Amino acid sequence: MKILVADDDPISRKVIRTCLEDAGHDVTEATDGAEALEMISRPDSPRLLVLDRTMPHVDGMDVCRAIRKRALEPDVYIILLTGRGEREDIVEGFEAGADDYMTKPFDANELRARVRTGARIVERQTELIAAREQLRSEAMYDSLTGLLNRSAFFDIFEKEVARAERYQTPLALIMADLDQFKETNDRYGHVAGDIVLEETARRLRTSLRVSDSIGRYGGEEFVIVAPGCTANAAALLAERFRLSVASTAITVPDDSIFVTMSFGVAGTDDMKTADALLRAADDALYRAKHSGRNRVKSAQNIG
Repeated sequence: MKILVADDDPISRKVIRTCLEDAGHDVTEATDGAEALEMISRPDSPRLLVLDRTMPHVDGMDVCRAIRKRALEPDVYIILLTGRGEREDIVEGFEAGADDYMTKPFDANELRARVRTGARIVERQTELIAAREQLRSEAMYDSLTGLLNRSAFFDIFEKEVARAERYQTPLALIMADLDQFKETNDRYGHVAGDIVLEETARRLRTSLRVSDSIGRYGGEEFVIVAPGCTANAAALLAERFRLSVASTAITVPDDSIFVTMSFGVAGTDDMKTADALLRAADDALYRAKHSGRNRVKSAQNIG
């Protein structure tokens, strides 16, 4: 466990450091509360602190309050050390945000035991945060392509519609479908098919503008929302996507294959018709597929 020890007394810091390093911990020192707060602000900073309550300028209580005000995640576990052991002082320390409290002079074995407890809590919290982020990722992203899943994409689409309405800007939707993907799966197998989907998603993602969002609509279909894009501008964007997919072969087991995509584009500057964008883009995609594939078609009307 990485531990930060903050104490203005160099002898006290050395005693604590030796005690904790003997237990196998990685110890960093701060000479006062201000330095401790600066160190906590750094990336990959220690998540367990042993603070002296009484330090010049910024004391241990001030550090506790400042850390709790920041609401860091993962949280910091704080053990406060003090020469004052009255009940009121202990209560005040907990109210300031300390997780544990020890009086000086302390017993080395007791300090190591309390640090072990704090380390378990920090590690458990880190595991819970990682699990939460994993669940959040699984809820939002398609496991194969890494793109937004259908539900997450349309959550973003609804926000973009609201933003376009608020700022009176156009909005476009692009539907994309891999051409003859079933034949690719039948000829080269599903492993190759997955590789094609992954690589297609990567090429589409790298061709996006910063403001665009892309999701996997289902199977070999993808959908892109292009904020601030007129239908004509979105058609040019879709052509960029088409070229990025078709221009270079994709390596699959024992072969390299070229794939193409068809695109349907719909755009509007009237958000009262935004709910018709998907249907219009899908109709345009249908026309692109049935007029020869590997091309971009724009919606003829919205609504």
